[in-house]
Amino acid sequence: MRGRIVGRRYPRGRPDRRGPRVQDDHADIVVPRCVGADLKSWAADYLGNPNEYWKWFGAFKDAHDKLREIGKPTVARINGIAVGGGNELQMACDLAVMVDDAFIRHVGLEHGSVPAGGATQWLPIFVGDRRAREIIMLSEEIPAAQAADWGLINRAVPSVELDAAVDEYVKKLAAKLPQTTRYAKQQLNFWRDLSWHETVNHARDWLSLSMLGDEAQEAVKAFLKRSSS
Repeated sequence: MRGRIVGRRYPRGRPDRRGPRVQDDHADIVVPRCVGADLKSWAADYLGNPNEYWKWFGAFKDAHDKLREIGKPTVARINGIAVGGGNELQMACDLAVMVDDAFIRHVGLEHGSVPAGGATQWLPIFVGDRRAREIIMLSEEIPAAQAADWGLINRAVPSVELDAAVDEYVKKLAAKLPQTTRYAKQQLNFWRDLSWHETVNHARDWLSLSMLGDEAQEAVKAFLKRSSS
């Protein structure tokens, strides 16, 4: 493989709001950054507004699909905590490197949101059923080293070594045959795709309607009140 690398850290090929540049034949490796949702803006835009939430979830779903179907290797560069959707997006990537002083966490069950944008589907595949339930149902922090031990990420490294670790993966991936790599990725995606396509559209509709419910609205408003005090 030859060509440039796509990702926010690489200025010659940054993705725009629509996601990675799927048809960029000059880009071999995609390196996205993964973060979670801003609950303040999320509450203002979507609580009590299921139609807007449905549109937002559709864009989130499209980002997932592009990462899995881009036909190029993807390496998540996680330079900080990955909470909720941030962890779901890093799981959509092929490989993941995280700074060792950060953590992964899912807090949806405390905020009135089921993490069905990748977590309920893929955590059992990544870490097994019991650990998946522990991560989602207890909402506790999973330190980077533990996440690596469980197989949720590939490596946890000091922040000063993050770029070098990502570049190491990138160089190794770039040395592989592009068409063969693309098809290997397609085959490896089988279980992720199966669980995703069987559940995600149902989740999109249910979660949209849940924005009208008392549980979600009261939980998010209580969180924002605590955060501002």
